[in-house]
Amino acid sequence: MLNKYARAFFTRVLTPFAAFLLRRGVSPDAVTLIGTAGVMAGALVFFPRGEFFWGTIVITLFVFSDLVDGNMARQAGISSRWGAFLDSTLDRVADGAIFGGFALWYAGRGDDNVLCSVAIFCLASGQVVSYTKARGEAIGLPVAVNGLVERAERLVISLVAAGLSGLHAFGVPGIDVLLPIALWIVAVGSAVTLGQRVVTVRREAAEADAADGGHKSGAEAT
Repeated sequence: MLNKYARAFFTRVLTPFAAFLLRRGVSPDAVTLIGTAGVMAGALVFFPRGEFFWGTIVITLFVFSDLVDGNMARQAGISSRWGAFLDSTLDRVADGAIFGGFALWYAGRGDDNVLCSVAIFCLASGQVVSYTKARGEAIGLPVAVNGLVERAERLVISLVAAGLSGLHAFGVPGIDVLLPIALWIVAVGSAVTLGQRVVTVRREAAEADAADGGHKSGAEAT
């Protein structure tokens, strides 16, 4: 749901900036690469040290590249399969860095093996949720389901909680509990979403196989 409405809003907001970059000769692929590098730096430099506020600020500045590069490609009329592939692939890298940063914190100075495991599950399940849709579409199925927690929801829930939790370093008491709560929410939501997509693919595959069987039977009868 966030994908649908947030993308539409931010696309309008970021269109002038995308046009500015195009006038300066910047390519959409360059924006994709720089954005991913910025997200990785914010996650893997700040999060393992427990600097969640500043890490979230850095990530937020770069995460909008995911909208800017596509906007640039559309404005320039250079949308391509390569660009879509690169964008999708680097999205997975960025997501892995964010939840990997959380896991490193809890494995180290955060000293909480349970939350480290939850962060790793969020990382892995997020990758598999994306894979199920891509794999289902690759075998010719529509995968007509979004699910409870998609990429946008995972990022918003996690980053908002991380940024607010980071205010604990500035003297705000008790707010650091938000990140653990958010990680549990994302973990459970991702598990539910994975289940929704697996069930959908199973149903669509059965329907497609039945339809193919019917077509074969009809062809044999003739």
